[in-house]
Amino acid sequence: MQRRDVTRDDGTWVGLSLDVQDRHQPGLCVFSAGQRLLLSRLSRPVLLAVVDEQLQGVDFWRTDEYRSFVPPLRADVARALAGSPQRWAHRFAQHVIDSPDSPLHKGRWLLSSESPLLRRRHAETSHAEYWSSMLVHGHPDGYLDWFFHSCSWEILPLRPMPDVDDSRVKAYRKQAREGMLPPVLLWWVSGLDCHLILDGHARLAAAIAESVEPPLLQLHRTVPRDDLSARTDEAVRFYERELARFAALRAVHGPAVPDGTATAGPQLVRLLHDLDTAQQPTWAWPLPGGEDQWHRIAREVTAGRAWPQL
Repeated sequence: MQRRDVTRDDGTWVGLSLDVQDRHQPGLCVFSAGQRLLLSRLSRPVLLAVVDEQLQGVDFWRTDEYRSFVPPLRADVARALAGSPQRWAHRFAQHVIDSPDSPLHKGRWLLSSESPLLRRRHAETSHAEYWSSMLVHGHPDGYLDWFFHSCSWEILPLRPMPDVDDSRVKAYRKQAREGMLPPVLLWWVSGLDCHLILDGHARLAAAIAESVEPPLLQLHRTVPRDDLSARTDEAVRFYERELARFAALRAVHGPAVPDGTATAGPQLVRLLHDLDTAQQPTWAWPLPGGEDQWHRIAREVTAGRAWPQL
């Protein structure tokens, strides 16, 4: 396992890159069987999902099997790390790396505080209203509406959200008011087109109750190691072609034409930056037994209820 900090060209911290080399299947694993998905934690069903035929949404059924792999966060730790997403990322990364039931598997990942969720709130909308609208409701079953929430990447809790009277929420509300709330750990899953809460259900509930922006750390796959060299070479060739194009224009029109570095250089920087940060589709493993096995699991976890209503 290798980890390194990812920064912009101005030195601004973006996230923590994790290069996993020896974990071929994660403990928190997505399985697929046609348009049916199963999220399993150490072989225990956590979430069943069915993508509808019109690709407008997903029916889901959530079990009570999910347990966070992050141990409870002490108040003194929250105080010490307050306001430092970089230090929080290194702390959470260690739990993600060490735990046998995290989603990590072989490949390259990014743990970043720059979630697209943070850029979508309108100034006129309160934090409480916005983050409540991003939460997917329903237990044990519910619906992810891709049609209504197209490209907004909702947040799906892996267990019911605690209410404001919960003791943990009360404690975190105090931390939220003091500006020392630890981040909520999210995992973007492309097959659901949403974020799953890996850790921090009570912290998100506290942020909503206090109407403050919750600090986030988002985990997602980035460009695989096998593709990295080829994609880097492709970006460099693009840069060289642009400089050659500008050189040809200068040969015809004279030195009034720029040499191209002012435009091609920043483009090259962005292309190389995306190799460390851009989201890549989530891996799903074929479910042993296929759709028949998925239906058997569904009958067990739903106690024979007719779900989903297709």
